Amino acid sequence: MNDFYFYFKLGWEHIISWDATDHLLFILALSAIYLVQNSKQLLILITAFTVGHSLTLALSVYELVQVSSKWVEFLIPVTIMATGLFNLLQKNREPSSLQLNYLLALLFGLIHGLGFANNIRFMLASAQKIAIPLFGFNVGLEAGQILVVCVILLTSFLFVNRLKVQRKWWVTSVSVFAIIMASYMAFTRLPF
Repeated sequence: MNDFYFYFKLGWEHIISWDATDHLLFILALSAIYLVQNSKQLLILITAFTVGHSLTLALSVYELVQVSSKWVEFLIPVTIMATGLFNLLQKNREPSSLQLNYLLALLFGLIHGLGFANNIRFMLASAQKIAIPLFGFNVGLEAGQILVVCVILLTSFLFVNRLKVQRKWWVTSVSVFAIIMASYMAFTRLPF
């Protein structure tokens, strides 16, 4: 149980930390087009991201996947920019028309998982069994993401439902903010 708690805390802190800006921006961009009434779809989307993230971690522990950290650190903000751009290009923002988001979240989760894989690979590789540590890390990661999503949904509810900001302006503002921040990150992380 100590292993589970240790890795849960590590997963939680991977999200709930000042060092997690890129991860938080990705969740913000991913959540921008969803409202409180779409929370179920958004939670499934976040879980798809976690599945991709955890798959990369597992593959990395067994050294089946290895990518230069310079490229991964560059690609992470690129996924944020792509998600924000995808939000801006969407004409229909109803969850039923956003099925592609699940695939993108899974694929982008693979990239984000590579960003943390180098850090956790050595810890997990030293454990004789990785199932409990990997499960604990992913439960902590998912719990942190759910907290962040709840804050984003409550904020969107305040702006869209209470302050009557048009949904279009909410999505545009949040997406453009994420794109600008991610562009700066990508520029500072150019791998060449």
